[in-house]
Amino acid sequence: MLMSTMHAPAEVVIHGRHIEVSQKFREHVLHKIGRIEKFGIHVTRIDVEVSKEANPRQADHAFEVELTIAAKGPVIRAEANAPDKFTAFDLAYGRLEERLRRAADRKHSKHAKHGKVAATMAAAPSLDGLAAGPAVVEPTTEATVLEFDDSDVVYEDGPILVRDKTHPSTPMTVADALHAMELVGHDFFLFLDAETNQPTVVYKRRGYNYGLLRLEVVADEADVAS
Repeated sequence: MLMSTMHAPAEVVIHGRHIEVSQKFREHVLHKIGRIEKFGIHVTRIDVEVSKEANPRQADHAFEVELTIAAKGPVIRAEANAPDKFTAFDLAYGRLEERLRRAADRKHSKHAKHGKVAATMAAAPSLDGLAAGPAVVEPTTEATVLEFDDSDVVYEDGPILVRDKTHPSTPMTVADALHAMELVGHDFFLFLDAETNQPTVVYKRRGYNYGLLRLEVVADEADVAS
């Protein structure tokens, strides 16, 4: 029987924006997040962002919860809005589980293919080519609670608010970028194309059609003339 490597518990960080994070909510979050271990993905950090909309006209979407998972591989994210923070979290977590399932299926599929190749290269059994079972992760029992300081706001004009986020990345193929886009649930994804070495955006069109936008830096005519 094969046993997977035990990993340290993931760090859980709960952010509250214009809202106090209660002990009851923290316990609810930690209870649900403990289920993530079943997907066999080595998660190092889980960010739970909770914000509240002050506009009474937005009561049906008053609370927003965004979940972001840092793991080996693409970032996995899910978000949801609801009249209360518990419902918003449950909705976001349901979407997160679906994306974790996709990531786990893709990981196991790659391991299975690697296992077939490794079996033809060596007569002796090897653990390297076998698909690993679910990672054994100790349940997380504590969470760090932080308040937003709005230091990431780069532009603000009335209701318009622009925030700056920088995510570490490595060059990837278009196929990997499509997979990463699915895991964050967005209609677009910015990446560095491993083939062209250009900043590229892949975006959804109609149906199963996608488009690519590439950025080519062109020298200013005045600079060329000088």
